[in-house]
Amino acid sequence: MTDVNRCLWPTKDPMYLNYHDQEWGIPNRDGRQLFEKIILEGAQAGLSWITILKKRENYRHLFDRFDPVKVASYNEKDVSRLMGDAGIIRNRAKINSAINNAKAFCKHFGNDEDAFSEFLWSFVDDKPIINQRMSMDDIPPTSEISTKMSKQLKKMGFSFIGPTTCYAMMQATGMVDDHIVTCFCHTSNRN
Repeated sequence: MTDVNRCLWPTKDPMYLNYHDQEWGIPNRDGRQLFEKIILEGAQAGLSWITILKKRENYRHLFDRFDPVKVASYNEKDVSRLMGDAGIIRNRAKINSAINNAKAFCKHFGNDEDAFSEFLWSFVDDKPIINQRMSMDDIPPTSEISTKMSKQLKKMGFSFIGPTTCYAMMQATGMVDDHIVTCFCHTSNRN
């Protein structure tokens, strides 16, 4: 799909285009995938999303498909294992944050991924916010809702989860549709 109007950010990289066209902005209520997004958005801090996207399968493999219960049980041996693998971002603080976030997840949601999904989607009253952005310049890095979400997650013990990370996760999982209005992926243009 090269002869369509789309947002400018995915460049011409086929992986990025597929992510834009098939995933970004499409409502996702799968609790495991939402947990994955939080971890990956935290790993992305200070980097480009394409860097993380290219390493996503490695993350899925190394982090037990983002099973929060398994990741919560990781110890220093696991941290060393992860730090030694060039298939992910080898940043100790980000790796420790992923483990910490799994522990916070388990503390508040047990192994109930649906409850986690319901919690996150409650910030948007369980329905996507459809924005009418005319250009990429119109898209803010945060919102009032992402700030509230960040504060609540931090109170629950999550880390690497500021308002910008929350807003990026909301965009990625379709809680917010920030495709520009001329993009074929904008909600108003989907069949």
